[in-house]
Amino acid sequence: MNKLAVKLVEASAVQSALRVVSTEQSGLAALEEALAGPLAGPFCNAIKVIGSSSGRVIVSGVGKSGHIGGKIAATFASTGTPAFFIHPAEANHGDLGMIARDDVVIAMSWSGESTELHGILSFTRRFSIPLIAITSGETSTLAREADIVLLLPKVQEACPHGLAPTTSTMMQMAIGDALALALLEARGFGANDFRVFHPGGKLGAMLTHVGDMMHIGDEVPLVPVGTSVPEAIIMLSQKRFGCVGVTDEAGRLVGIITDGDIARNLTRNLGERAVEEVMTRNPKTVKTDTLATSAMALLNQYNISALFVTDTDGMPSGIVHFHDLLRVGVA
Repeated sequence: MNKLAVKLVEASAVQSALRVVSTEQSGLAALEEALAGPLAGPFCNAIKVIGSSSGRVIVSGVGKSGHIGGKIAATFASTGTPAFFIHPAEANHGDLGMIARDDVVIAMSWSGESTELHGILSFTRRFSIPLIAITSGETSTLAREADIVLLLPKVQEACPHGLAPTTSTMMQMAIGDALALALLEARGFGANDFRVFHPGGKLGAMLTHVGDMMHIGDEVPLVPVGTSVPEAIIMLSQKRFGCVGVTDEAGRLVGIITDGDIARNLTRNLGERAVEEVMTRNPKTVKTDTLATSAMALLNQYNISALFVTDTDGMPSGIVHFHDLLRVGVA
């Protein structure tokens, strides 16, 4: 393929991508408009039903709706709403036993006529289990059977043949995320709760607090006001944090001496100087409940390598180094 042909193919690919994104944006805009109008009431009812349930949210769907349903169930579970996905075919072969009377079922089908869902629909009706439908089929079997219908606007698929589920699955995912996050906000689910459900990986690291990783006790490099600079240099060398904190008579942190401070004062007779003569006053500090990500942001903003951890009275309780943040995976 010559260079001209390659450029033509690339241009065509970009145009195709832009068309897909534009079409899917139109779908999300239609969903936004619906949520501001006729979909608002059913959406609020769904939040009330799920929020008042003592059981779990059971999500089910087949095909692409099933793939999206699995993701939605995972989002529910990770944001404080117990949930899991049941494949409708497996439900018809025994997995209906996973659904309890105090659960809420969300059934997903763009057309609302997926025959594989009939077993779950019948089961929820037989045992009066709340059924929420996510569908665009207003008069479909699923919509008729459901207690609450989240009716999605019928829109054009991004597929040029109008066949491959694209815009429709984007809208299904969006409404699922909206449900999960509305419940999160209603429950007051915060960063500390996130950490419980996300202890590993990058997100777990981001939700770690400084107090969980800081060095404490004899590891913290501290000297009192009046200490000679040579003594502080010895402390700096022994502790290997690249800095030494200076405390006043009450034990409050009032300054810091870094390698840079020593270098900037080499022309002075440091052997006759006290730490308060060369220290940087009002050093940057954090609290024990500061998120690791916030600590990293401070280090980057001020181009420093360590932060002292202080309490509300300015008393130093620990120190956290750039390497500590690297070890937990923040950077």
